[in-house]
Amino acid sequence: MSRRQARETVLKLEFEYEFQKEKNDFTLTEFLGSADIDDEDKEFINYEYNGIIEHSEELNKIIESHLKSFTLNRIFKMDLAIIKLALFEIMFSKYETPKSVVINEAVELAKKFSTEKSYSFVNGILASVVNGEINGN
Repeated sequence: MSRRQARETVLKLEFEYEFQKEKNDFTLTEFLGSADIDDEDKEFINYEYNGIIEHSEELNKIIESHLKSFTLNRIFKMDLAIIKLALFEIMFSKYETPKSVVINEAVELAKKFSTEKSYSFVNGILASVVNGEINGN
């Protein structure tokens, strides 16, 4: 499984969480129990998904602080899940993936799983957060 495929798995789990607002250990166990997922990918998926849930409120606040004319509840759930996945990986993850790679992966996920215009919205929010981080905001 490629890292992109692992991120897609985390995204699907996170998307479900955004609707239910509760962690579904059964779904996580089903994904992780798949025979075609190696131990390294299982660790990544489990770590990233649980980390996003653990930091969900903090990630929401960060996203809200970078919204110009939206509120958090007006963002498409898929876009929110993609942004939270990327922000967690940039800000909290033990995996040291370059920010530019994480943002590019998020844009590709938005192109694949969300609306026609979502990728530019996702890119804009992530760029705003990263630029704010660089500039000390």
